[in-house]
Amino acid sequence: MKPPKPMARPDKISLWRYLRLFRQDLLSAQPQRLYRAWMAEFRTPFFRSYMINQPDLIHTVLKKRPDAFPKSGRISEGLRPLLGQSVFLTNGEIWKRQRRIIDPAFEGGRLKETFPAMVEAAQACVDRLGVRVGQVVECEEITSHAAADVIFRTLFSVPIEHEVAAQVFDKFRTYQREQPLLNLAAFIPVPNWVPRFHSRKTRQTARRIRELISRLTTQRANAISDGTAPDDLATKIMTTPDPETGECFDTQEMVDQVAIFFLAGHETSASALAWTLYLMALYPEWQDKLAKEAQALDAPDFSAMSRLKLSRDVFREALRLYPPVPMMVREASSPEQFRDRDVAKGSQIVLSPWHLHRHERLWDNPDDFDPTRWSTENGKKCQREAYIPFSAGPRVCTGAGFAMVEGPLILSTLLRRYRFEIVEGKTPVPVAHLTVRSKDGIWLRLVER
Repeated sequence: MKPPKPMARPDKISLWRYLRLFRQDLLSAQPQRLYRAWMAEFRTPFFRSYMINQPDLIHTVLKKRPDAFPKSGRISEGLRPLLGQSVFLTNGEIWKRQRRIIDPAFEGGRLKETFPAMVEAAQACVDRLGVRVGQVVECEEITSHAAADVIFRTLFSVPIEHEVAAQVFDKFRTYQREQPLLNLAAFIPVPNWVPRFHSRKTRQTARRIRELISRLTTQRANAISDGTAPDDLATKIMTTPDPETGECFDTQEMVDQVAIFFLAGHETSASALAWTLYLMALYPEWQDKLAKEAQALDAPDFSAMSRLKLSRDVFREALRLYPPVPMMVREASSPEQFRDRDVAKGSQIVLSPWHLHRHERLWDNPDDFDPTRWSTENGKKCQREAYIPFSAGPRVCTGAGFAMVEGPLILSTLLRRYRFEIVEGKTPVPVAHLTVRSKDGIWLRLVER
């Protein structure tokens, strides 16, 4: 059995039907031909977009000339109420300054320092599930809770049970259900002064999340001032000056950044982990291999991660099949020529990890689950040229290394204690909202080992 994949739409449909499908789910709104195309053009009355799957074009956009292809403001329209001017949405000098301040907190040495907090969050997840053995559980709920716990423990040194952390988590789930990835302003270009079409409830939820984050950030600023702040990621980021200007983030800027850390570090990790658990239930022979390998965590120090090689390959394969961020959009800042086509200034350049990772002309058996592919010549080549779950180039996710420790660690910690089994009639259907999730959840039976 192959891992589930959404049904593609017909090649020719009306613009208005496409827009409706796109708002509901990015994946099933796309035609099957995109899994083979090197480039595809899409026209609307307001703009043109080009999806590119050809590796050298992706290299040009993300690595060779990234300043010529800034992030498109269209996708950010749906996220602006929550994320403000976070590093996820900015471009140019503002973005460069933000990365100069943020990146040092996620350098290799810091990963080792945050590892004990990750272990505590993983074990807390195992303990919470103890009362649910024998039950059918919804895995996205489980992994969302675990990933949020990791974020709060590593960022603010508080567990998810902390009063403010729990409220942020609850409100964020509400925001995810309310807010589509795209709103009308993503399709119709309007000046910045024109009000955006966000529902009142969406704006209220975003405002409440930001108020709660502001409370945590203000408390931390006071602790830094008093000399009582713990040495965690928040303290590191808030005390790191821009090496060019000597200025640190102010409280408002830090709220923006914490919001994206929560989105990127919680939402994406939860998505990847939930799909990985489903794949383990679908392929129990791999689940058994990982459970055996997880004995390396009997002494859970950072060096144990080097012994979780199978877990890492499985998680990497889950990220290939179900990349949490299915599409990224850049904008051509000047006229370009791609594959002998004229690309006008202002055109939207769509890079789709979802299609690139399953491209039929690049990958061997692209729709199969095969963690061994990473040791093959095809797998190694595609990993270099056609694998971008964390983007690539200067805008690569600053937390990519963090995620590749967190994912295999939580996965292995869960599998050494529990077995996850398929539930008849509960095959998940991938859909893309803020991230790639299942339309009706991922339901598995939890069994004690």
